[in-house]
Amino acid sequence: MNDKTRRLRVSPQAPPRRGHLPLGDDARTPDRIEVTSRWLERGGKPWFPVTGEIHYSRIPRERWNEVLGHARAGGLDTVATYVLWQAHEPEPGRFRWDGNLDLRAFVELAARHGLDVIVRMGPWAHGEARRGGFPDWLVERGLKTRTNDPAYLELARALYAQTISRLAGLTHAEGGPVVGAQMDNELYDQPQHLAMLRRIAEDLGLRVPLWTATGWGGALVPETLLPLYSAYSDGFWEDSQTEWPRFAAHHFRYSEVRDDLTVGADLREALDGIVLDPAAVPLKDDAATPFATCEIGGGMHVAYHRRPLVTAQDVAALALAKIGSGSIWQGYYMYAGGTQRVGPHGTEQESHATGYPNDVPSLSYDFYAPIGEHAQIRPHHHLLRRLHLWLAAEGARLAPMGVTVGGGGDDPGELRWAVRSDGHAGYLFLTTYQPPGRPLDAQKDVQVTVSFEDADVTVPTRPLDLPAGVSLVWPLRYQLAPGLVLRSATAQLVTRITDEDGDLVVLCATGGVPVELVLDGDVAIDGARSAGDATVVDVAEPGPECVIDLPGARVLVLDEASANRLYRLEVAGRERLVLSDAPVYALDGALVLHSEAERCAVALLPAPAGLTADGGELAGPRGEGLWRTWSVNVSGAGARTVAEDLRPHAPAPPEPVRGGPMDRLSAPADYSGAAQVHLDVPSDVFEGTDRVLLRLTWTGDAGRAYVGDRLVSDHFWHGRTWDIDLTPWRDDVAGQGVRLELLPWRRDTGVWVDAAVRNVPDGIAVASAVVVRVGRAVLRPA
Repeated sequence: MNDKTRRLRVSPQAPPRRGHLPLGDDARTPDRIEVTSRWLERGGKPWFPVTGEIHYSRIPRERWNEVLGHARAGGLDTVATYVLWQAHEPEPGRFRWDGNLDLRAFVELAARHGLDVIVRMGPWAHGEARRGGFPDWLVERGLKTRTNDPAYLELARALYAQTISRLAGLTHAEGGPVVGAQMDNELYDQPQHLAMLRRIAEDLGLRVPLWTATGWGGALVPETLLPLYSAYSDGFWEDSQTEWPRFAAHHFRYSEVRDDLTVGADLREALDGIVLDPAAVPLKDDAATPFATCEIGGGMHVAYHRRPLVTAQDVAALALAKIGSGSIWQGYYMYAGGTQRVGPHGTEQESHATGYPNDVPSLSYDFYAPIGEHAQIRPHHHLLRRLHLWLAAEGARLAPMGVTVGGGGDDPGELRWAVRSDGHAGYLFLTTYQPPGRPLDAQKDVQVTVSFEDADVTVPTRPLDLPAGVSLVWPLRYQLAPGLVLRSATAQLVTRITDEDGDLVVLCATGGVPVELVLDGDVAIDGARSAGDATVVDVAEPGPECVIDLPGARVLVLDEASANRLYRLEVAGRERLVLSDAPVYALDGALVLHSEAERCAVALLPAPAGLTADGGELAGPRGEGLWRTWSVNVSGAGARTVAEDLRPHAPAPPEPVRGGPMDRLSAPADYSGAAQVHLDVPSDVFEGTDRVLLRLTWTGDAGRAYVGDRLVSDHFWHGRTWDIDLTPWRDDVAGQGVRLELLPWRRDTGVWVDAAVRNVPDGIAVASAVVVRVGRAVLRPA
C-alpha cells in the first residue's frame, strides 16, 4: 500500500422496510413479486430486473420474433411497451388491435422468449408520437386532458377497458408475463390523476404487482405508484445553443441522486408555486422506495435543430454508472428502434405543427438503439449484454447491496469510484469515462482500500495506471467455491456456468488494465506469487482459452473483443456459452443467426454432439481446447455497392424557418429544390435473403427516400449512416429503384451537430450507397 491509496469504509445498511407500499403480489401468488424500500423481490429472493423499451406498433409484426429474440439474448428479462391511443382508436369508439397493433399477440410472443412485460398504458404516452399519442379527435374536443375531468376520464376508461381485455389471463398472478403497468407518462403536477388512473385500471380488473409512474423532473407521484427515473447522456430536446445538457455529466459519475431535471424540461412548466389541493393524495417518499429506472438512454433520437451523436460506449458507461449509484432496476429507452406510424392525418410524429417544441423525423424512430429501426444489431447490444449477464448471475446478491461513494465530483482530474457492498463483500466501481470531446483524465498509481465490517481489501496489490475512457467494476471477496474466495480481481465478472468439469467463472479484462486475481490464503497455482496472506495470479494474455484451474473451480478470463461475442443461451435443453461473430439468439433449443457477413464462426461450451444448419452451410467442429467451433456460410448474406462518390448539386436552401412554442428551427417542408438521386437496385439482391437494407454514407442536411411515389424513409443527417429497409418494397424496387431527395448542409443555419462531424463542407456528398443483404441461418443440435 502506498500513501496515494484511496480509502473507503462501507456504510452500514439498515434493513429494508416491508409491507408499507400498496405494491406487490398477494402472499399466495406463485413466484410472488414484492417491493421493499430498497429492492424488489421475486419468489422470496432479491430480483434485479433488466427492461428494454420495444414498441410493438412501430415494428412490422413479422419482425417481432427476431427483435424479441435478440432482446432476450441481450440479457433483458422484461420489455416495456407503449399503448399509443391514436393507433388503437383512430376514430371515436372504433378500436383496432389487428396486425402490428395486436398487443395480446406481442405479449404472448414475449413470454415465448422468456420475457416479462410492463405495459405503459397512457392514456398520454408521448414517445415522440403526434400529440403525445392522443388521437386528434380527442384533442379537438377541448377537454381538460390528463386531469380528473369526468368527460376525459370516461374516454380514458374506455381505452383502459379495451387494453385490459387484451391482457386477460396474461397477468403475473394468472401465471402470465405482465408484471407491471405504467400510468400516463411524464406527468409532473397531477398526482391525484395518476392515482385515479390506477384505481380505474383496478376497477376494470387489472391486477399487477408493479404499478409505476415516471418520477423525473421533480414529478409529484402518489405513493400508490413506484417512481421510476431516467438518465440520458444527451438530449435532442435541448436548445441548439446547448453544447452538452447540464445534467448529463452527473450521469457519468456515482451519486445517489435519482432525479434529472433536464429530461422533458421543454414540455413542462416550472413547478415552482404549484399548490396542491389539501385533499391531494400522499406523495412519493424516496426513502420508502428503491432506486429504479425505466429510461436509461439506450441511444438518442434526433430533432431537426439538435442532432446528438451518442456512442455505444456512452450508453454502456452510463448504464454501469447507474448500477454503481444504486440502481436496482435497469430500464432502457429505447432498446429497439422503430418507425413512426402513418395514420388518418398522415405521419404520427410530434412536430411544430402539433405544438411540440421540436421537429423530429416523420418516419424514422431508430434512436440509435441497441437494436435498430430495421433490427440492426449495434455495438452497445454487445456492451450491455456483458453487464446483463453479470446481473443475471449476481443480481440477487447485488440488489440488496448499499452504495458508498468514494470520490469523483466536477474535477476531471479526480478518480471517480464507489462501492456496492453487503458489509462483507461487494463490488468496486471505477470510471475515467465521459463522452468524446468531454474527456476525463487518466489516473496514475490507482490503488483502493475498501474497509468492510470485518476486514480490509486493497486492490490492486500493486498500484496501476487506469487509462482515460474506461468504466469498470471489480469483484471483492467473491466466493468461487466452498473454501475458495477471490479476494479481488482487476477484471469484471461476466457470468458463471457449470459443465461436465464443474464450475466455470467468466471474467472480462479491460483494455490497458493488467489483470490480477487475488485469492485468499496460500493456493497452489503454477506461476502465482505470494502477497502476504493471499495468492496472486497475474494474467498475461486474456482470451477464449485463458483458463486458470483452481481447487474446486476454473476461471476463464476473456479479452474485450471475445467478451463482446459472448452469449449465454439455452441450446438443446441446457444453458451454454456461445461465442458468435454474428448476432444470435435462442429459440426452441436452436440458435438463430442474422448475419451481414457471408461467413461467421460460432463456438459453444459445453458443445453439443453436433449441429445442422437451415439457411447455411456448416464446417466443423474444430478445436481441442475449451470450445468447439463451427464455421457457417450464411445463405443470402453479403454486400454490394450500387453507387459511390456522388456529389449531387442542389441550390442553397431558403432561409431557415422557426416554429413551435420555443421558436426553434423547423424541419424543411419544401423539397422542390432538393438534389434528386436515382439508385438502381439489382433484382437478384432480394433472392434467398432475409432482409435487404440500402446503407447510405453521406453528408447533407435532410433526406427522403422514395420507392415510386411512396415515402419509405427519412433522415436528418447527424454523422451516422442512413439505413433504408427495402424488403417490404422488393417488387417495386426491382422495377423502379430508389429515389433520394437530398437537401444540402449549410453550417450557418444554426443546426447543432456533434463536434466530431461539425466541420463537414457545405453541400451534399454521398460517399457510398451499399446494398446490405442480411442472411438468416438456424443452427440445430444434431
